[in-house]
Amino acid sequence: MSITPIYTAGATATGGRDGKASIHGSEVHFDLDPPREMGGGGKGSNPEQLFAAGYAACYIGAMKFATTQDTSLAKVPDDVSVDAAVGIGPRAEGGFGLSVNLKVSMPGVDKVEAQRIADAGHAICPYSNATRGNIEVTTEVV
Repeated sequence: MSITPIYTAGATATGGRDGKASIHGSEVHFDLDPPREMGGGGKGSNPEQLFAAGYAACYIGAMKFATTQDTSLAKVPDDVSVDAAVGIGPRAEGGFGLSVNLKVSMPGVDKVEAQRIADAGHAICPYSNATRGNIEVTTEVV
């Protein structure tokens, strides 16, 4: 399977988990620091936090897009939010793996309808497609 990108983002990291990172084409530069649970000071950002932020934002975009493709779905409210929790830990097979829990909040939308929208978004979200079959991702409408 291949895609033809319509946009390509770039970032540069130096020094690994306890280094620095910058986003190409922006003024965003930040320090990286492992969380305390992994022996770091927890004062900078870490890759799991950045993945969580990207997944949450992309997932909201996918849900909004899904409602333009299926007009039977309710409109996603402006105050929709997704709380993405990305876990990291050792795998039984060796190495490390990730898990993701997405908590979707759609104020004013019936929970059954919000679940339909969340499911539709999950089916088309690029992050969901990238992780499907590779890591455990759970979605919960709250």
